[in-house]
Amino acid sequence: MTQTLRLGVLTPSSNTALEPLTSALAAAVPGGSAHFARFKVTDISLSEQALGQFDDSKILAAAELLADAKVDVIGWSGTAAGWLGFDRDRTLCQRITERTGLPATTAVLALNELLALHGVKRLGLVTPYTADVQQRIVDNYAALGIEVVAERHLGIRVNHDFALVEPDTLHGLMREVAAAGPQAITTFCTNLRAAPLAERIEDELGMPLFDTVSTTVWGQLRAIGADPTVIQGWGRWFQRG
Repeated sequence: MTQTLRLGVLTPSSNTALEPLTSALAAAVPGGSAHFARFKVTDISLSEQALGQFDDSKILAAAELLADAKVDVIGWSGTAAGWLGFDRDRTLCQRITERTGLPATTAVLALNELLALHGVKRLGLVTPYTADVQQRIVDNYAALGIEVVAERHLGIRVNHDFALVEPDTLHGLMREVAAAGPQAITTFCTNLRAAPLAERIEDELGMPLFDTVSTTVWGQLRAIGADPTVIQGWGRWFQRG
């Protein structure tokens, strides 16, 4: 009997890029599958209403529904901790585990672990966000001891529209930030179609692309002691375990 590995993924309600990309990543794991629960997120800004979308009670309710599917791990595939503060995700993971009994991780916590493992202190940042949201992300990484040496953002706040950004546009933005000499680039949003570009970026620009859809899956595998190196074609950094 083939052993199954079910990845439970918490998803912003208006995302369309994350689910097919995550399912493709999960399919690269023997016996792997991805299962999703949505909660309402439509607007990314610093308004009170937009920030309130990430209230833990809504996320925990979605996590409980995922637990009904007997998933092995729960991952929050979203980047709100970038502007809300990284402690928000640490607390969220603790609460998910307390509520469901399952290990938990997030896109941002996994990204930060990868940055530490690779010794990244100079980061290139590409997002679809507005300037004020972007500045919050830059400031939070500075507090972590990581300098964002170059950034590009598209000034979009409607979450659904992030997935409409063409991969070629994202590739161009990555080329621009690479000119500043970062040690790695992150596409910091889970509704971008950037993850499949990772090895192309590595070959062309000579640095890893840590896309946050991919970091979520990597973090989930790590959280349950599974082997991330089975995932190929989504960034050679997976091969480092």
